[in-house]
Amino acid sequence: QVQLVESGGGLVQAGGSLRLSCAASGRTFSNSYMGWFRQAPGKEREFVAGITRTGSFTYYADLVKGRFTISRDNAKNTVFLQMNTLKNEDTAVYYCAARDGAAARTEQRAYDYWGQGTQVTVSA
Repeated sequence: QVQLVESGGGLVQAGGSLRLSCAASGRTFSNSYMGWFRQAPGKEREFVAGITRTGSFTYYADLVKGRFTISRDNAKNTVFLQMNTLKNEDTAVYYCAARDGAAARTEQRAYDYWGQGTQVTVSA
């Protein structure tokens, strides 16, 4: 089992920045491929970013490429999502997720563990 707890969400003006954190516990964090997803009101949950076990490779949805950066600190069992140049359309609940496999995956069903989510609201 893996427990994931997100933090760092909040209200920010368009053009601003936020840094989300996801603290993991319950198993060896460094064995997990980590991802961030988001779900806006009335929309399906979508992939935002992913990072391999060692942090060597990262993957981003086109909508956030160049603005968001995913990173991880295996010594602290934490994954981060730095979000810059936020737009109103980035407003959503952001979820951290972990999967046991090593391969990069963007589908929700590929992930085994989920956090409870943290709200990010970007005002115009």
